[in-house]
Amino acid sequence: MKKTLQRETGTISFWIYIAVAYVFSMAIRMIWVYQFDGNPSFMYNGELMINTNDGYAFANAARDLLHGITPQDGVKQAVHHYSSGLVSLTYALVKWTPFSLETVILYLPAFISSLIVIPMMFAARLMGHTLLGFFAALLGSIAWSYYNRTMVGYYDTDMFSVLLQFSIFYAMLHVVYKKDIFSVLLTAGLIFIYPLFYPQGMTIVFAMFVMLVGYLALEYKGILKSDETQAFHEGALTFYGSVVLLSITLMLSVAIEVRLILFVMALFVLLKAKLSTKQMLYIAVIAFVAFLIFSNVFGSILGRVFSFLDRGVEAEGLHFYQVIQTVREAGAIPFSTMANRISGSQIGVIISLIGYILLVMRHKPFIIALPMIGVGVLSLWAGLRFTVYAVPIAALSAIYFFWIISMYVSTKRGFRYFIVGIATAMMLYTNITHIIGYKVPTVLNKTEVSDLAKLKKIASPKDYTIAWWDYGYPIWFYSNTNTLIDGGKHTNDNFIVSKILLTPSPELAANLSRLAIETYVDSNYTKVTDIMFHNKQENQTDPNLLLAELESGTYTLPKKTRDVFLYLPFRMLRIFPTVAIFGNINLITGKEQKEVTFYPDSAQSNHDGMIRLRNGITFDSKNGEVEIGRLKGLVKHFIITQNTTAGKIKLQSQTYHINGDYVIIYMQSYGQFVVMDTDTFNSTYVQMFILGKYDKALFELVVSSPYTKIYKIKR
Repeated sequence: MKKTLQRETGTISFWIYIAVAYVFSMAIRMIWVYQFDGNPSFMYNGELMINTNDGYAFANAARDLLHGITPQDGVKQAVHHYSSGLVSLTYALVKWTPFSLETVILYLPAFISSLIVIPMMFAARLMGHTLLGFFAALLGSIAWSYYNRTMVGYYDTDMFSVLLQFSIFYAMLHVVYKKDIFSVLLTAGLIFIYPLFYPQGMTIVFAMFVMLVGYLALEYKGILKSDETQAFHEGALTFYGSVVLLSITLMLSVAIEVRLILFVMALFVLLKAKLSTKQMLYIAVIAFVAFLIFSNVFGSILGRVFSFLDRGVEAEGLHFYQVIQTVREAGAIPFSTMANRISGSQIGVIISLIGYILLVMRHKPFIIALPMIGVGVLSLWAGLRFTVYAVPIAALSAIYFFWIISMYVSTKRGFRYFIVGIATAMMLYTNITHIIGYKVPTVLNKTEVSDLAKLKKIASPKDYTIAWWDYGYPIWFYSNTNTLIDGGKHTNDNFIVSKILLTPSPELAANLSRLAIETYVDSNYTKVTDIMFHNKQENQTDPNLLLAELESGTYTLPKKTRDVFLYLPFRMLRIFPTVAIFGNINLITGKEQKEVTFYPDSAQSNHDGMIRLRNGITFDSKNGEVEIGRLKGLVKHFIITQNTTAGKIKLQSQTYHINGDYVIIYMQSYGQFVVMDTDTFNSTYVQMFILGKYDKALFELVVSSPYTKIYKIKR
């Protein structure tokens, strides 16, 4: 009776620790809500809006399911989101709870991601350090990178990525420590679930499984010994059975229904059939080889690595600019950024790495976590998005490092925990300081959303809105129209949208918009550029000839089947140079067509007509000269724009040098100067958004506000 009572008391204490860590994680995440709640600019329909673009794709799919809408003509671009576990969970929560869709998508990331404290606590319990697991859970649940990608409003599959991955790691640890059928079933169940929520993370699971098989093999052969893990009770059956069953679960190219059937059959044979050790060896080898083949382990690993290390333009066919080069998350990062993201500071990550070595030395099964640590280090070359995978194991390692240090300070267990607690608090401080200052805004503000809501009233679900891919998903959600490119589909067709925004020809902008959308729909939603230019085919054409025909009006456009709108937001002002890169390229040679100059910024000072911008550019407003770094040039026009209460743009223009190479616009209502070359000045974006000038025979202004201008294509 005494042992039972002690075990129950220990269990209760364990779950109390989990509850406290979970509440702590949630409370820290509510800081962002406290900072922004009540600000009307960030609220819509009585709730704070989310702060990640991709979230609107899943939210849109969930809303469609709630309304009984399934993917059909005109919205096929969203099909892949309907099968997401996140969408299904969101649908269930909205349908079966009193919470609105807006509330669920806002708070769900915090509720789900905070569950990371559970597998962290269980992992620590396996090695006999429950209280250390509690400290690690406090740190790991709110560490810099993990918080950034799971905060309130970050409605994305990222909330499951590390949670389920670390849970699989814990389950694999359980296989090593306990070596029973429950451990294998737990691991298999989590592996079956994981791809439904975050298939991108399976590469690391593959690597952990290979580490698991290697560890079990060494332990089974007696080469590797550990006093803390249980022996192979069933000998070959336990070892080979684990390899067979988990290999089947990881054959991702095989349908999940088939894998489930194979799993049940293999489990039955292993438990009921009297197989010899040699027979089980053969079966395990066959299963493991099948795993390597049907999971495409090496292909997926190499493909993911090369996709993030690759830069520049396509090497085959037409030379389209690759979006990966402009994605900040995919670029190389300095050590300090990697360190901050994983542990909150440079010294923190060093402590974590040393702690991991000590952890593996004393608790060998934790070598299985090496792929997570490795991916975190890989972020130095592949980008900061990879840092998040190392966060929980780094937190556990850091706390273990403090525990080892405390052993040299005191022999009293209570005082040692006090030392670990103080050290943990210091690491928590740096991360919480980051969180307090991390005031990331919502994706759109209320006015921008209202503009899209106006578009929704005049458009139909089959209509399309031409916009840069950053705004694709929010446009889906708030305007219920489709887009050519979006957050999940921004490849060669970026050229089309960029060219429309960059061209000085209204004819080309209107005609290319119509041709691109009708081609997209008629080709069953394939890449427009590949169809229009016959990219990588024997009859590949010169894109410049087609563009010239569209600009001159000699090309016969396809029959109009739907309306097409052009979305021009103020928030694109700062990324317009990046947007222009994709359209400012000769697709035949892959070289830049012209040098685009476009520098938006506010004024830092104005002394006697010498206006200095915060980016260092100096404008001599008396003599009409501009200095950009070491380059000096003549200004052709200086234009002041001002938004009126009637929604129009009032212009004041001054001409300095008729042969000047630059135009400077002062957007008075925004306090923004924009320095640009004369060609860019004539672009669609500058003329139709900044100046409000457009060809009324080709476009109709249907929505106008200081933040957005939306035009309907008349062609």
